[in-house]
Amino acid sequence: MKFQATPLQGAFVVELEPHADERGFFARTFCEREFAAHGLPTRFPQSNLSRNARARTLRGMHFQAEPYFEAKLVRAVSGAIYDVIVDLRRTSPTFLHWFGVELSGESARALFVPERFAHGFLTLQDHTDVFYQMGEFFRPEGARGLRWNDASLGIRWPGAPEVIAERDAHYDDFDPEAFDG
Repeated sequence: MKFQATPLQGAFVVELEPHADERGFFARTFCEREFAAHGLPTRFPQSNLSRNARARTLRGMHFQAEPYFEAKLVRAVSGAIYDVIVDLRRTSPTFLHWFGVELSGESARALFVPERFAHGFLTLQDHTDVFYQMGEFFRPEGARGLRWNDASLGIRWPGAPEVIAERDAHYDDFDPEAFDG
C-alpha cells in the first residue's frame, strides 16, 4: 500500500499496490504492520456498508463526541463518492480545515480518517457502496454532526445533494467558540 499524506495531519489517502495478471488484480486493502509503521490504528472492531441508490446522495458530516472518538478507513467499493473530512482537533494547526478526495470502486483507494474528524460524502454515481472499517464500536449517545453547507466550514462540494437525511440537512450553524472538541 502507498500512504499519501493529506494537508490535514494524520489523514492519509491509501492507494493499493495491485499485482495484476490476466485474471485482474490482487491487492492488500489493510496491513497491520504498514498501518502501525505510519502511526495509524491497527484495530478495527466494526465494519459498515453504506448502500446508496442515487447519485447526489449526501451523508454527513458526522463525528463522535468525547469519549467516543473513532477513526475510520473509508473506501468506495462500487460507484464513486466525493469524500470530505474536517479537522475538529481544537489544538491542531488545521482546526476546521477540510480535505476532499474522490474515491471509487475503480480506483479502489481509501481515505484514513483520524479520530476527532467529521466525515461525510456525496455520491457521484448511482448504485454506490461505501465500506467503512471503524476504529471503535458506534455509540449513538456520542453521535454528532455538522451541516454539509455550513458557511463557517467553506466546503466546496462538486454539486448540491438531491438526497439527504433530514438530520444532516438541518444541523445548527457551527460555533467554533462553543465547540469543546
